Amino acid sequence: MKQIKESSTNFSNKENLIAICTEAYAMDLIGARWKLSIFYELKYGPARFSELKKKIANVTERMLTLHLREMERDGLVNRTVYPEVPARVEYSLTDSASELLPVWDYLRAWGKRHRTRQEGEEPGPFTITPIC
Repeated sequence: MKQIKESSTNFSNKENLIAICTEAYAMDLIGARWKLSIFYELKYGPARFSELKKKIANVTERMLTLHLREMERDGLVNRTVYPEVPARVEYSLTDSASELLPVWDYLRAWGKRHRTRQEGEEPGPFTITPIC
């Protein structure tokens, strides 16, 4: 992930917008490329890093690690280390992140309808379908 220089106008504008706009704050927390996939996989319960890596197509270990760390820092993911040899680490959604699950379902349904419209077809009735 590309970091924005803290001295840049772009950084200042982003920070100011996040400070005054709750929608921008929320999107900053959840808007990164792989976070939706991580949410989706953890929706069904705790998972180990290797399980997430297998289930999320094309994500690199570096990106998965960075996003999991961000999500843990932001209070969206719990990281549990079990005192075993070798160590076992599991990731799970926090209660706060679990509140977003209905939002993801609606967002997915909206995306499907919008894509259908953009492709020139008439969308069917509003339904919530499994993720791709």
